[in-house]
Amino acid sequence: MTTDRGEPILRVVPRPGDINANGHIFGGWVLSQMDIAAGIVASREAEGPVATVAIDTMEFNAPILLHDLISVYARVERIGRTSIAIRIEVIATRDRGREEVKVTGGLFTFVALDENHQPRPVKRG
Repeated sequence: MTTDRGEPILRVVPRPGDINANGHIFGGWVLSQMDIAAGIVASREAEGPVATVAIDTMEFNAPILLHDLISVYARVERIGRTSIAIRIEVIATRDRGREEVKVTGGLFTFVALDENHQPRPVKRG
């Protein structure tokens, strides 16, 4: 199922160990979830292994709270000769599903890798 946000790739609930001193979820935790989701899509598009080479336009719009359900959406933004850019949007569902908040988003760029871990051309369908 694809929406304007893209395809839902991950849904996860942060654990108590993921909170910082302010009671919010660590930025690094959500960044990791975004990278995992973007990597799934990039690997599928590249039909093989990929590596993250850049994260652009990262923005934090609202904090993630302990009991939020986090949904990570992804869509292919562009495909280059050896690279794939994936747009990520993270939505927090709160208050037992009554509220959705866009908490962050970003553009993750991956390079397709060959068997020697070197860049290779992305196969085009």
